[in-house]
Amino acid sequence: MTYPLIVIPFVVATVVVTALSARRPRFRARMVWSTAAAVVLILLTAVFDNVMIAAGLFTYPEEHLSGIRIGLAPLEDFAYPLCAAFLVPAVATLLEKPNR
Repeated sequence: MTYPLIVIPFVVATVVVTALSARRPRFRARMVWSTAAAVVLILLTAVFDNVMIAAGLFTYPEEHLSGIRIGLAPLEDFAYPLCAAFLVPAVATLLEKPNR
């Protein structure tokens, strides 16, 4: 189960940074838009990962996976788009200069 362990730091960083951005303005709106982006990215990941795996472009060693799949794609593949949808806006918000 190597791949699930690789995902953990990304998920933890996403949760921590997103939580830190909670005090910034428009947090609720950002979460709504991040959720919408996450849904779209997960759907795209589901489609394109399954197509690429079915086409034989890449494979995953079974001993390194959790064993949970969505179609042919391992569940671990879906953590990265989920994290990106929340982490990128949170980091951008934290890097913004506060309004005076």
